[in-house]
Amino acid sequence: MKTLDKIPTGKIERAGKLVKTGVKVGGNYVKYYGKKLVNPEHDKEELNEDNASDIYNGLKSLKGSALKVAQMLSMEKNLLPSAYVEKFSLAQFSVPPLSAPLVRKTFKRYLNKFPEEVFDSFERNSINAASIGQVHKATKNGKELAVKIQYPGVAESISSDLAIVKPIAIRMFNLQGKDSDKYFKEVELKLLEETDYSLEFIQSEEITKACRIIPNLEFPKYYQELSSERILTMDWMHGRHLSEFTRQSFSSELGNKLGQALWDFYMFQLHGLRKVHADPHPGNFLVSKQETLVAIDFGCIKEVPDEFYVPYFELAIKENIENDTIFMEKLYELEILSPSDSAIEVKFFKALFKEMLGLFTTPFHDEFFDFGNEEFWSKIAALGERYSKDEHIRKMNGNRGSKHFLYINRTFFGLFNLLHDLKANVEVNSYKKYLN
Repeated sequence: MKTLDKIPTGKIERAGKLVKTGVKVGGNYVKYYGKKLVNPEHDKEELNEDNASDIYNGLKSLKGSALKVAQMLSMEKNLLPSAYVEKFSLAQFSVPPLSAPLVRKTFKRYLNKFPEEVFDSFERNSINAASIGQVHKATKNGKELAVKIQYPGVAESISSDLAIVKPIAIRMFNLQGKDSDKYFKEVELKLLEETDYSLEFIQSEEITKACRIIPNLEFPKYYQELSSERILTMDWMHGRHLSEFTRQSFSSELGNKLGQALWDFYMFQLHGLRKVHADPHPGNFLVSKQETLVAIDFGCIKEVPDEFYVPYFELAIKENIENDTIFMEKLYELEILSPSDSAIEVKFFKALFKEMLGLFTTPFHDEFFDFGNEEFWSKIAALGERYSKDEHIRKMNGNRGSKHFLYINRTFFGLFNLLHDLKANVEVNSYKKYLN
């Protein structure tokens, strides 16, 4: 794969890259409508594939938050056409890495030494390159190590990148008014945290120490003396990425074992620590030769305040969804409804969220839940399809819910998808035995 000797860091330079991408997308639409005139039956599949490819190619050279947003969107399988999901998911594993000279320059700046001065051996070529950083393999004192190096200028360009992405997101999610700023501020804050590797070190230490009691779950050890705010060194963990593992055949017993470890890991964090690893995509989990689940990358950790945690999980209780008084009370507490809503908006969104929550909270309602159950997923797909075509939604303010929904919902959607890939049948309340 071609390496990058330079990443655009200036606001104007990065905006220019995105403008060029926009011109290509515009050309794709012209081509599509031309074919549509000739053949009215011509569908959007080719258009979606062309746009997804051009947008991804434009973002991958920029790296940083723009590419991270694409990665986040790739997890929303019911939101975007499949062409976008497929292409954007490459942001997890397949983007051009930094060239060796740029890697050495980054080391010199943040550790005041070149890689060969820090490690006994250091592989020039990266093993994995993603949106914010890339990983190299190294050794020191007989230990195999993974060294994550952040791309230059990523942290400094987050605010300007999001300002460029904001108009697209507002249109996509039908956001209206100044209230939408809280969502962008939340994304900006989490992305800034993800670029602080010193913070990631602290977070990884705290969460892995607490979660070691969960069986069939492993974590790397992190090395502070070999790390800085832009470089992070940890044990090299052997195994296959979860996405690679699930593409091959495996027994239901193994799928259930790994799925239970994954479920307990997340439920323990949410209910025991009130914070959670909020980036559950397949690139952040490995399956070891010992058939254990390995969790890596603790850059995106979401704290869950009581004022959100309590009503959120109260709405996971079936009886509360069915109790009209309690249900309405929680909708207001979670900012899904507001006092300024019209009677029509209240009626519409009450019905929408009752249906959504009745479906999405199903896994919490029984002693066991089978995430391999295709009926559950077909219902989710049908619900998403129906409301994506609902004309009433487009006429209403899309600013719905507390800012905390962004990363908590992202966590659950990601978790549910991983459990579906594992076809896991999990014991829902198993995690409780690990709580104090």
